[in-house]
This record gives sequence, C-alpha cells and structure tokens, in this order.
Amino acid sequence: MEFLSYLISGLSLGSVYAIIALGYTMVYGIAKMLNFAHGDVIMVGGYVSYFVAGALASKGAVSGWVAMLVAMVVCTVLGVVIEGLAYKPLRGTPSLAVLITAIGVSYFLQNGAQLLWTSNIKMFPSLFGNAAVSLFGGQVTISTTTIVTIAACIVIMLVLTWFTGKTKMGKAMRACSEDKAAAQLMGIDVNFTISMTFAIGSALAAIAGVLLCSAYPTLVPTTGSMPGIKAFTAAVFGGIGSIPGALLGGILLGVIEIFASAYISTQLSNPIVFAVLIIVLLVRPSGLLGKRVREKV
Repeated sequence: MEFLSYLISGLSLGSVYAIIALGYTMVYGIAKMLNFAHGDVIMVGGYVSYFVAGALASKGAVSGWVAMLVAMVVCTVLGVVIEGLAYKPLRGTPSLAVLITAIGVSYFLQNGAQLLWTSNIKMFPSLFGNAAVSLFGGQVTISTTTIVTIAACIVIMLVLTWFTGKTKMGKAMRACSEDKAAAQLMGIDVNFTISMTFAIGSALAAIAGVLLCSAYPTLVPTTGSMPGIKAFTAAVFGGIGSIPGALLGGILLGVIEIFASAYISTQLSNPIVFAVLIIVLLVRPSGLLGKRVREKV
C-alpha cells in the first residue's frame, strides 16, 4: 500500500504544479513571454491567506475558502499592476529585455516580502481541517487538503477549457495567441486581453500558494521560487502553450518527484525531475502535447 500512498501524494503535489503551470502556459501562449515573477505571486498569495486566516481565527471562524478568495483578489490586482507597469511598456522589444525585467520583478517581490514580513519561517495553519479519509482498512489515508487540491486542479482545468473555447474573452485570447496584429484588425483589444490573461494567471497562482502552503506548512519570502521553476518545467514538459499539456506535465512531474524521493533519494529527486525533462525534450522538443510550429522565412 506504500505505492498507493506515494501515488496519491504525487497526484496532490502534481496538482499544485499543474495549477501553477496553467498560469505560465496561458501567459506564454497569449503574450509570448515567460513571467518568472509568477512564483513570487504564489508567495504573496500564501502570505495574504496566512494573515487573513489569522484574523479569522481570532474571531473563532477560520475559513480556508475566505482566505483563498481574498488571496485571489489581491494576487489578481497584483498581476494586472505588474503587467501594466513592468511588461506593457516593453511590448515589441526584444524578448531578452522582457526576460530580464521579469527576473527583476521577481527579486523585487522577494525583497519586498522580506522587508514587510522578515525572513522568519511562519507556520501555515491547516485551512481545510485535519480530517482524513481511510481506504483499505486504514492502510491508506487521504487528507482533506489532498482531496481539495486534486479536486481544485480538475475543476480549474475544466473551467479553463470551457472558458477558452466558449466565451468571447477566451476566443479573443486564442486569437491573440495566433496573431496579435490580425486580432487587433478584427477589433480585439490586445492590451486588455493580455491584462486579463495576467489576471487569470495570478489568481491561479494565489490558489496554488494556498494549497501548497496547506500541504507543506512553512512560509518564507522564497516559498514560491522552486515550485515556480518546477511548474515552468512542467509547462515545458507537457508542451508550453497547451492547457492539457500543463495539466499532464504538472501531474507527471509531481508523481516522478515523489517516487524519486521515496525509492531513490530525497537529495536526488530534483536532478531526476530535470533529467526526465531533458530526455523528453530530446525526443520531443515541443513537449508531450505541444504542437510544432513552422516558421516562414
């Protein structure tokens, strides 16, 4: 039954990676840029939910859902502000300038968090309770946090698929991802569409921050750095720009990491994850579900 327990843990961790990767892949697919500050938005979401949960606890009404909702609102506004101040003025500039700016925004958020909240480790509260579901006569237990995490990933995936395929804004996003100039000629506000993409991606980062800190209850200003890098890896693994690819990449990455930690070595789990990514990209450079794009010359 150890195998099943590790598999469930891998699915839970992979679901968090998938939610983060969905934010990465949406921004890249539409704005064609890598927002490396995305991981630090996760950290901001974690801190906001931490303080909101603390305020609610003092009144005897701890609610993980309220904390998550407030974190989503704050991170959505933060994402739009970051896009408007840091990335929007760089439209049409070389991608290297945008990449360097994204790294600068990441360090700005990390150092801002250290100034505001210090580098002391904060123990994150259990926002979704400590209950657990027992299977196979108690040999396997699934915590409430794990169930919420996996369910949230599935729901978000289904909603995003519906949103991008059926709504007017979703179709505008798809049009911008194909050709921004043509989309603008058809009356689509490209700048507004990109801002909405950042808003959605940042809201997803907030959800991931709450779920990540609930599962691994420590919070510091660098909390989002490594999960952000791994989620970016998951997005590339599955095929960056593809929503199903982000889900598949995140789940596989989480399962591989947990099994590598359990059966090989905790210290080697990260190198193994990145080694698998390299092997996959050597065989399939566009990722598992990515599409090859032919460039006209």
